[in-house]
Amino acid sequence: MRTPENIFLVGSMGAGKSTIGKQLAKSLRKDFVDSDNEIERRTGVDISYIFDLEGEEGFRRREQQVINELTQGRDTVLATGGGAILSAENRACLVARGFIVYLYAPLDLLVERTSRDRNRPLLNGDDPRQRLSELLEERDPLYRQVADLVMETDQRSTRLVVKDLIRQIEEL
Repeated sequence: MRTPENIFLVGSMGAGKSTIGKQLAKSLRKDFVDSDNEIERRTGVDISYIFDLEGEEGFRRREQQVINELTQGRDTVLATGGGAILSAENRACLVARGFIVYLYAPLDLLVERTSRDRNRPLLNGDDPRQRLSELLEERDPLYRQVADLVMETDQRSTRLVVKDLIRQIEEL
């Protein structure tokens, strides 16, 4: 089985980057890292608190530093935050240092998956569905621009998505 040294997962919040990433890393015997979790570990506070204290701009600066560091690893599956793709520097690091998989999920599924999570500062407004739609419209072209592979995460089990993902990566 021949797979890329590093696999980076991009996509909207709720697309399954962390869930699929953990299982993919386990299946490929690679390390798994989630950039948002790494930011929380380093700061000792959750993402919402960083947004409250420093705003989105402050969070994005921290995210850029972490993405730069994490993409320099070896044998890694990295789940990026949904907005990591907004930074040209992040996109350059991802493209130069690994194989990028865009995990795509339709809007209805994203709404369903994120509705259970209160730790999503960009969805704290009156209409999370509308906000998710706006974010997807803005970010989808960027995800597709950097992606080596687009994989839809639908209602299939994580195990089946990972199996299909590995098969498609090996075929490329």
